[in-house]
Amino acid sequence: LHMGKTMKEDLMVVVKYIKQLYPPEFNVFGTYAELYHSYFASRAKENAMSPLEDKDIYLLLSWVHNIYPKDMRKDHVLAEELEKAKLGSLLPSSLSKELEKKYLDSEEVTIKNELNKCLEKEIQRWKEDKEPEKLNGHFQSELLAIFVIQSIYSGQKRAKEISVAVGEELSRRLWKELPAFLRSYKDAFEDFKERSKKHRYYKPILIANINNCWNFRDYTEKNMSEKDGNKASILSTLGDIENGGFDVLLQQLFAQLKPIYKKFTENKWDSSNEIMNEIIKTTSKHITDFRTLKDPFYQAIVEKIHARLVKEYIVRLLKRKVSLKTPKQQQNLAEKISKNAADLETFCTSNGSQATWLNSALPKLAEIIRLQDLGAIKIEVATLATTYPDIRKRHLEAFLYIKANLSRSELKSILGYLADSTASTPLGAPLFSSINVS
Repeated sequence: LHMGKTMKEDLMVVVKYIKQLYPPEFNVFGTYAELYHSYFASRAKENAMSPLEDKDIYLLLSWVHNIYPKDMRKDHVLAEELEKAKLGSLLPSSLSKELEKKYLDSEEVTIKNELNKCLEKEIQRWKEDKEPEKLNGHFQSELLAIFVIQSIYSGQKRAKEISVAVGEELSRRLWKELPAFLRSYKDAFEDFKERSKKHRYYKPILIANINNCWNFRDYTEKNMSEKDGNKASILSTLGDIENGGFDVLLQQLFAQLKPIYKKFTENKWDSSNEIMNEIIKTTSKHITDFRTLKDPFYQAIVEKIHARLVKEYIVRLLKRKVSLKTPKQQQNLAEKISKNAADLETFCTSNGSQATWLNSALPKLAEIIRLQDLGAIKIEVATLATTYPDIRKRHLEAFLYIKANLSRSELKSILGYLADSTASTPLGAPLFSSINVS
C-alpha cells in the first residue's frame, strides 16, 4: 500500500511539474514509470514466490489484477500517461496463473467445508425436540439455505473483485459444488424421514425442509442459465426432496381414504353422497396442516390430493362390481357420479387446486353411463380420449362393464373407436396410465 501510494504520488509530480522541463523525446514520464514499475514488479514477484497464506494470495492477486491497473489510474492525467507507457502486469502470466489456481483451490475447499459444517448443524437441529420457527404462517428452516447461498455469493463476489476471469472460474466450480451439496442434503433428509417417524415434530420438520427448497430453487432459477447442466441437476434434486416430503405427508391421508373409497362399490353407489362427504371431511382435516407449506408447495400438494381423489374414484368405477341392465339404473348412477364430481371439484378448487384438467374426467364418465345411443357414446368416448390420451382399451372395457345392456358387438365397436381416436393424440397429463385394471 505504501509503495503504491508513493508511486502514484511521485508520478503525479512527474506529470504536473517535471515532464514539461524536458524535451518530449526524453520521455521523462515513461522513464520514471518504467523504473517504478520494475521495482514494484520485482517486489511483487518476490512475494509471489515466497510462502503465502490464503489471505495474502488474495491480496496479491487483487493488486495484480485490480488495485494496480485500476485504482492507480483513477486520475485522468495519470491514466493517459500510463497508457502510453504500456507497463504491463506486475507478475509474469505463468506466476499469476499459479497464484490464481492456489486461490481457487483453497477457496473451493473452504466453501465446501463451510457448507458441510452448516449441513451438520442443520441435521442436529432436526434431532432437537423443538418445533421449527414460523414465518408468515409457514414452518421454516431457512438458516441452511441462507448460509449456503450467502457463502456461494460471497465467494463469487470476492473472486470477481480480483478479476472477471477468476470470478467466472470460481462460479463454475461452485455451481458444480451446489448439486453435490444438495445430494448430501437429500440423503440426510431421507435418513431423517426413515429414522425419526416418532419425533414429536416430525411433520413440521418435513414441511420446514420442503419450504427450504424454495430458496434454493429461486436462487438457481435467477442465477443459472438454462444451458448449464448443473441447473437441471439442482432442480431435479430439489424436486426429489420436495416430492419425497409430499409422499410422506400424504401417506396417512391416503391410508385413511382407502377403506372409505371401498364403500362406493360395497354399497353399489347407494350412499355415494354420504361417502363423498366423508372423503371431503377426512381430507379437509389434513389440508389444514398443509397450510404451513409455502404457497407454491401448498398448491402442489393440494393438486396431488386432487389427482388422487379423482383417480381413486375412477379405480372404484373400474372394479367391475356394479353391472346395470336398464337405462334408468344407469341414469341414476350417472347422476350420483355427477353430483360426487361436482362436490369434489368445489372442495379441491376452494382449497387452492388449479388442476382444472382433472375436472372433466368424472363428468365425462358419467355421461358415457347415461347415454344409450351407440353413436353418442362413441363421440363421448372420443372426447374422453382426446382429453385423457393415456386411457387404454383395458380401462374402457372395465368401465363399460357397468353398462350391462351393451351387446358384444356394440362393446367391440366402442373399444375399436377408442383405439382409432387415440392413435394420433399427443400424450397429455397422465391420469389413467397409473391405474391398473385387474
